[in-house]
Amino acid sequence: MTKSRVEGFCDPEFSKLEEIFVKSVESGFDDGAGFALEVEGKEVLNLWGGYTDKEHKTVWQENTLVNVFSVTKAMTSTCALQLIESGKLDTEALVSDYWPEYSCAGKEQTKVIDFLTHRAGMFGFQTPLPQDSWEDWNMIVDRLAKQEPIREPGTTQGYHAMTFGYLVGELVRRIDGRSLGNYFKEEIADEFDIDFIIGLDNADIERCADMLMLSGRPNPLILILLSLPNWLLPQQIKNFKETLRSKEFSKAFVEIMESEGSDFRTSDYPNSDPWRKAEIPAANGHGTAAGIAKFFGILANDGQRDGKKLLSPEIIEQATTVRTSGPDLVLFQAPYKFGLGYMIDAPFSPIGMKEGMFGHTGIAGSAGFADLNNKVGFGFTNNRQHSLGKLYRTSNNLAKKLYEIL
Repeated sequence: MTKSRVEGFCDPEFSKLEEIFVKSVESGFDDGAGFALEVEGKEVLNLWGGYTDKEHKTVWQENTLVNVFSVTKAMTSTCALQLIESGKLDTEALVSDYWPEYSCAGKEQTKVIDFLTHRAGMFGFQTPLPQDSWEDWNMIVDRLAKQEPIREPGTTQGYHAMTFGYLVGELVRRIDGRSLGNYFKEEIADEFDIDFIIGLDNADIERCADMLMLSGRPNPLILILLSLPNWLLPQQIKNFKETLRSKEFSKAFVEIMESEGSDFRTSDYPNSDPWRKAEIPAANGHGTAAGIAKFFGILANDGQRDGKKLLSPEIIEQATTVRTSGPDLVLFQAPYKFGLGYMIDAPFSPIGMKEGMFGHTGIAGSAGFADLNNKVGFGFTNNRQHSLGKLYRTSNNLAKKLYEIL
């Protein structure tokens, strides 16, 4: 078997990070991956290596795109934050002020801030979507507008794994007229030369890595865990077990489409054209590690780059103030912290999220974050999903070593 080759560059100061990345790729733990880092507005590291396909026939390139799942939520949130900064969107306003059809079925008092903080009680679909309907935006948001909430809006935190992007994205569309993907492309990606796309075209798909997701077969350890009585388990494990069995978890991650072949229980859904071409602003952004590091690097440096403003320091401060801190009904009752869309406390930082750090992780192991105090932008992408205990191993190791260096 040919050893995977890592390419790119690394400032000697960060050579320990390069060693971690090379080991992860060359050992085969990460089939294919990218890692980039900006410090004080300068790219100090950009590495890539491995393969883009299961058969290991296609080598990962500098411009290889990969689905980073919920890292996309940070980009989607930034679109909304631009509208907040311009005065077009008010976090304390009712959603119905912008989206009148939403004001029904117990959702009349939902505020914009409830969407951005995962407190809208809409973390799933009451009725699964038709098979392979990812590209039918109007149908999806119409269903969300008409359905009853799963929990009373504004009362509890429940991670909106898929619905976050449709809810926030529809607000952007109602105010601006453009879809979330087009807004992001024209106002952020093109403006700042960031290689990140929400909704691929055929040319984009040509440079896209395949995701190697876990199969739908239950992990034997999970089956054993579910069979154990609660009195034998510590509280955190008990919370994990009870969440796996809960309707909240099922609505958010499992009962999404009518066919089992189209939901998160199967391994091939992110490699289909309907998924890749759709705009799913909570989950199907595709980018390079360098693009993600640049995005967060700009935010980490007062939101400015080359005389252009992504967000002002004032709105970044508002967005990174903790607005909710769990326990999260969907994420195993854990005390996840969110600002206005950004994750303030996340598993990609084993040392604990320091003050001034924010970002988002993805369900396959990708991660992106900004550090306002050290002016760091961090981007890690990969295409091999591991089990929960190993999911963020590489990004965790990189983040930990980074802060030993800094």
